[in-house]
Amino acid sequence: MEKTPRGTSVGVDDPYAFAGVCDYLTSDGRCRYAYDHYQHDPEFARERAAHDYACPVVDPESEGSCGGCSSVANADDVPEWGICPHFRSRNHDRECVRCGLEERRIGSEHTGADGTGIRPLLEEHHLSYARDGRTLSHEITVYLCRWCHAKVHGSWARITDDVAPDPEALAAQEGRRSRELEEAAFETAAERVDRED
Repeated sequence: MEKTPRGTSVGVDDPYAFAGVCDYLTSDGRCRYAYDHYQHDPEFARERAAHDYACPVVDPESEGSCGGCSSVANADDVPEWGICPHFRSRNHDRECVRCGLEERRIGSEHTGADGTGIRPLLEEHHLSYARDGRTLSHEITVYLCRWCHAKVHGSWARITDDVAPDPEALAAQEGRRSRELEEAAFETAAERVDRED
């Protein structure tokens, strides 16, 4: 399995198996990285500009490619994202990819009993790290709940394990759901005044 710089597992053998469409790919098959961040890699930007900023991985003209679409049509059409030096894929679905726990956000004004902010249920989990100790490989991230995140880094747990959410995770999620319902409840001004007295 892939490892972090500290030597802990990231829970997958091939991070690209969990990579979605590149974050820099536009709907018409162009590379937004070359256009927006040309100063970071001028040679790459010049090459992309010479090709009308076409993505170096997908062909926007070919049918079934990722150019111009938001997902891959079938397994045979999966692009080889690893050939692009600036590929980045961050999962934006707000649920744990391992157990399916959905995020319940609490407003920033809420604090825990110790005065610190309440931790989110989900944490961003990096699937790829520096391979040679110096340069970061492609950024590929997914969301894991705190409980699955600890299991993946602390043991041989894999992201592909078929598991249900941890009971503590469900309790934390339900507690947040209850707070959401309390905050959404309608309270008249008279009821607020009575409560404050």
